[in-house]
Amino acid sequence: QVQLVESGGGLVQAGGSLRLSCAASGSILSVKAMGWYRQAPEKQRELVAVTTNSGGTNYADSVKGRFTISRDNAKDTVYLQMNSLKPEDTAVYYCNANVFALYVGIKDYWGRGTQVTVSS
Repeated sequence: QVQLVESGGGLVQAGGSLRLSCAASGSILSVKAMGWYRQAPEKQRELVAVTTNSGGTNYADSVKGRFTISRDNAKDTVYLQMNSLKPEDTAVYYCNANVFALYVGIKDYWGRGTQVTVSS
């Protein structure tokens, strides 16, 4: 089994910063892409940022220049540094990882989510 555990959410004022972390653990042989998605109330889940194990990154247009995704391959951990936060960034943020796991093969896994609330 593979687990993703997120941390770092919370309440912040507009213009502030937060840093999310997500650590993968379990019977992991290798972690491919890791990323962050978010879901606001009554909206569909959307991609925020993703990074490959070779260092490539991709961002949603709405967060470019404000958010930075990074990862520590040795720790199977992905981070999301969020600066200049806006009220519209308020959502539950979910970690996603494409993992090659023992006896399972390659599969997508999700964390339980962490709430980010930006007040105006």
